[in-house]
Amino acid sequence: MSAANLHPFAGIRADLALGPTQAARRIGEGLLLLAPLGVLLPMAAGKLSVSPLGSLARTVAAGALLSLGIELLQTGVPGQIVDVDSLLLNTVGVALAHVAVVPAARVRLRRRVERTRDGAARREDASQGRTPTITRVGIAPQSDALPASRP
Repeated sequence: MSAANLHPFAGIRADLALGPTQAARRIGEGLLLLAPLGVLLPMAAGKLSVSPLGSLARTVAAGALLSLGIELLQTGVPGQIVDVDSLLLNTVGVALAHVAVVPAARVRLRRRVERTRDGAARREDASQGRTPTITRVGIAPQSDALPASRP
C-alpha cells in the first residue's frame, strides 16, 4: 500500500509519466467522475435568471465539498488512499461541465419559457374571438306568455 498523496499535481505528473494514453484515461476519469453535478446542481433549483458567477461558485464549492467527503470516506476502506489530485480533478471537472453546459442551457430554457408565455397570451386572445351579442327581445304581455290558469 502506498502513502497518501498530499502534494498537489504529484499524482498527475506520475500519470503523465505512464504515457499519453494512460495519462489521458486516468485524468479523464478524474475529470468526468463528478462532472454531471456541474450541470445537475444548478439546474435542480429551477432558477433561470441567476448570477452566472455566483452559480459557478456555489456549484464548484458543492462539488469540492462532495469530493472531499468522498476522499475522506475512502480512508476507511482498506486499500484506498487519500489523493489530493483526485479532489482537484473532480472539482475542475464540475467547473468545466458547469461552464460548458449551464449558461447555454439557461438561455435556451429562458427562450422556451418566453415563447410559451407569448404563445399562451396569443392563444387566449384568439380563443376568445368576438364577443357574442344577444339580440334584444321585447317582453310579451302576460296573457301571451302563460295560458290562463283555471281553478
